[in-house]
Amino acid sequence: MKIKIFGNSPEALKLFDVTKQSLDDIGLSDFVSVEQIESEEYKKELNISKDPAFCVEEEMIEFKDTIFEWTVPSKEEMDSLLVSLIWWESSSSCSSWCWTCSTWC
Repeated sequence: MKIKIFGNSPEALKLFDVTKQSLDDIGLSDFVSVEQIESEEYKKELNISKDPAFCVEEEMIEFKDTIFEWTVPSKEEMDSLLVSLIWWESSSSCSSWCWTCSTWC
């Protein structure tokens, strides 16, 4: 999973820092990358209207979306959000034979 923080404002830098700190503290920094992005193409693609924006990408299922904009959550809120995202990602796979991908999940 990739997290992209859109923007270059002080709030975007704060959102990046809170996200990075949460990933480190809950032990997800080896599994989830975070980067800052300012591309106008990316802004248009995800219909971002406010800076900062917290975006998530998952290449395995070709998912890309803006989760929220124009706010910086507290450290505790970010911890909860990241745990929820990781739980959703891990629970979205099946636990037996997968007829879609023809493998054991």
